[in-house]
Amino acid sequence: MAVLNVNPTRMELTRLKRQLNTALRGHKLLKDKRDELMRQFLDLIRQNQALRAKVEAAVLEANRHFVLASSVMQKEALDAALLAPKQEVSLSVSQRNVMSVEIPVFTTQTRTSESADVYCYGFASTSFELDDAVRRTAELLPDLLKLAEIEKSTQRMAVEIEKTRRRVNALEHVMIPRYRDTIRFITMKLEESERSSRTRLMKVKDMMIAQQIEEHRAAEHADA
Repeated sequence: MAVLNVNPTRMELTRLKRQLNTALRGHKLLKDKRDELMRQFLDLIRQNQALRAKVEAAVLEANRHFVLASSVMQKEALDAALLAPKQEVSLSVSQRNVMSVEIPVFTTQTRTSESADVYCYGFASTSFELDDAVRRTAELLPDLLKLAEIEKSTQRMAVEIEKTRRRVNALEHVMIPRYRDTIRFITMKLEESERSSRTRLMKVKDMMIAQQIEEHRAAEHADA
């Protein structure tokens, strides 16, 4: 029986009962938090798998078009076409709180709103395969950022799940049993002390009664 090092008094018993109730409430809240984190974590994993498959397929397709473009264009012409980009993308990162976990949120903003600005070259001197490669790469960017956001979120959520799981196990298998064992130990000690006190009181009472009887007999003998 693992008990805490406390004095077996009624004050300690009351304090430990309050701490046990607090630990039980905390255990329930942490279990609820762990279960909700697991549910959201699994949802993110499913999203991550679907989005990763989509991104990988899009990357392969964009690379295929770049390879085709490089096969029909001179390397110097290809490098010159991509040398001076017209479009610019800025990335801002914010946070949102999900079950005490800081989840990153990526937001992008382009320098111009014209979709054609992704093409930084003239169409007359380039291959249509290069156009397709640039277009598919531009279309891929939002999914890439979303994938990075989800993967970072799953990493942080996994860390929080592990921390919460350890706290739940510590309360469930260490602290709560220790509180209960200590409360049981103090209760037994107090009951034992109460029985001893009651026994002493009964003996004292019997001695007082016996003394009164002896005094009464002595008084009767004196009168006789």
